[in-house]
Amino acid sequence: MPSITFFLLIFSFFFNLVFSSSEVPINVTKHFSFKDFSFTKNSRLVHDVKLLGSARFSNEKGSLQIPNESQETGIRHQAGRGLYSFPIRLLDPITKTPASFQTTFSFQLNNSTSSASDLTDNGGGSGLTFIIVPDEFTVGRPGPWLAMLNDACENDYKAVAVEFDTRMNPEFGDPNDNHVGINLGSIVSTKIINVSDVGVSLKDGFVHHAWIHYDGPRKRMDVRLGLPNDEVYPSKPIFSELMDLSPYLNEYMFVGFSASTGNHTQIHNILSWNFTSTSQAFLRYPSSETCQGKILLQNTTETTEVTDKSNRNKTPRSFLIFVASVVLALAVLIGFYFISKHRKSASKSKTSIEDEIHRPRPPNKPRRFSFSAISSATRSFSEIEILGSDIRGVYYRGRLGTNGSQVAVKRFSAQFLSTHGSDKKRLLKEIKVISHVRHPNLLPIRGWCQDNNEIIAVYDFVPNGSLDKWLFGAGVLPWTRRFKVIKDVADGLSFLHTKQLAHKNMKCSSVFLDVSFRAVLGDFGFILMGAESKQFESIVCNSADVFEFGVIVLEVIGGRPRVEEVEEGRSEERNLLDFAWNLHETNEKVKLVDRRMGSLINLEQAIRVMEIGLLCTLNENKGRPSMEEVVELLHNMEKPLPELPRTRPVALFPYNSANTGLCNNYSCTLKL
Repeated sequence: MPSITFFLLIFSFFFNLVFSSSEVPINVTKHFSFKDFSFTKNSRLVHDVKLLGSARFSNEKGSLQIPNESQETGIRHQAGRGLYSFPIRLLDPITKTPASFQTTFSFQLNNSTSSASDLTDNGGGSGLTFIIVPDEFTVGRPGPWLAMLNDACENDYKAVAVEFDTRMNPEFGDPNDNHVGINLGSIVSTKIINVSDVGVSLKDGFVHHAWIHYDGPRKRMDVRLGLPNDEVYPSKPIFSELMDLSPYLNEYMFVGFSASTGNHTQIHNILSWNFTSTSQAFLRYPSSETCQGKILLQNTTETTEVTDKSNRNKTPRSFLIFVASVVLALAVLIGFYFISKHRKSASKSKTSIEDEIHRPRPPNKPRRFSFSAISSATRSFSEIEILGSDIRGVYYRGRLGTNGSQVAVKRFSAQFLSTHGSDKKRLLKEIKVISHVRHPNLLPIRGWCQDNNEIIAVYDFVPNGSLDKWLFGAGVLPWTRRFKVIKDVADGLSFLHTKQLAHKNMKCSSVFLDVSFRAVLGDFGFILMGAESKQFESIVCNSADVFEFGVIVLEVIGGRPRVEEVEEGRSEERNLLDFAWNLHETNEKVKLVDRRMGSLINLEQAIRVMEIGLLCTLNENKGRPSMEEVVELLHNMEKPLPELPRTRPVALFPYNSANTGLCNNYSCTLKL
């Protein structure tokens, strides 16, 4: 009897261990630590931390620095992020229980010393945040948005942030310029703590230590902030309340820091960082009912009952395996027979549309999309997804179902296609050719669609939008950034011309600014509007690009569109090009410079760039440079400029033609 009892106890132990373990949650822990951010000491730093926007590693301070204090373009209106490169599991998708985590970091906020032009009052910049975000490629807007959110983020963008804010923005509900805020999916803080009450000044230039602890099962957050240059763990938190983060989390999220500057500047240094998370998971086993990879949570009782019944009644497994093998072999043989028969009888014509669409290809290689895929990506071309429009068609924002990435979709209008009906094949060919051209200042074309009498171009989505919104909108771009934009556009256009290609739709709305405010050329024209023949187009299109580039230069310097409405009481010209030439004749070119930029502008540099723009608008046979020559003049500011005529030419045209009546915004090209 004792031996039988012992055997039953051992059997019961192993039975409970095997069949009950699936009901016991497993704690999954993730931990990483950075004592400093000096990449000379830590060779893996560049792999473990991903830098976005104006973030960088500072070897001098051993810190993660936002913005880059050493960049030449200045540190105003900068935004950056530094994220741990690997996603962290922060939510159980079954129970919707958030993970527990604790993070400790030291940081220092101080004014810039890199450039006198960037120094401001003692008000500080916008601030620093510890962020939890769903992706590792989005950078938020500069200024009060703290690089946390931007226009590309959807309304349900899931993000959590603890902000250390040093700028008072009443429109966001800030009480002062020295507070900590808890942000849940919004730039407006859910909870705000005035840290002046605990004797802390975030912008005093001292090193501060912060401790953030979140208890996932209890849904409670604690935030502690140490005194300046004091690493002692505070006994009392500055914030401790119940807070449910689950609605703002995906199963996997990225953690890190973001910071930004606006008109006021500040250097944000993260000196050290520790992070630990603990999430609950359950043992899961593949279901025996399907081969589709479905994961089921095992249940002890049901598993035992099903196993007992099936063992009593089912056919021997070896026989079923034999039958299945025979059936599979027959199916394979029959399949090979029909496949070989089909190959012999099928014609060797070009690949069908479906084959072309679904053919495996490298992830970044341009491809053909089906109309249904584009329609699904843009929510059936919904009005709420419209980004803009012109005479050629309408731009939509879309999200591809294959990988969820955002794209910009240009749907050419029926009127444009009917006007150029004979050129549809050439239009499609131009799209395919340009889609294979790659350059840092050219917006990549993801692919195209030719279906149901539709022609659609699919571009990468650029979060910061087009240049015209930054020049003619509410914000003000500083001169250093405007000059960089002009050089970027010139580089991209020059590269395009070296490939015997042309843009054919040069305007400010065709220039886009990426997350680091690098200018990229997009919205290609593909076919020159009004061109009567391909031969004529090939002769004039490059020269027309140079002319339009010159007008863009004047728009960037003046901060005004090429044609604007005349207001009562204004003596300025309605046409920007006419106005610029008139100022040249009277030697008052300085009046074109956008006054909103204030005194932080190199006037000598701006006037030289304006003269380069005017050179581009000369007639083709009267001194208009090539884009290669323009790039050389922009990058070598010491090189003498060709002399401009003292008075404006008789006619200013994008190109010359005695046999056509092509028109643009300035005049019809009736050669004089």
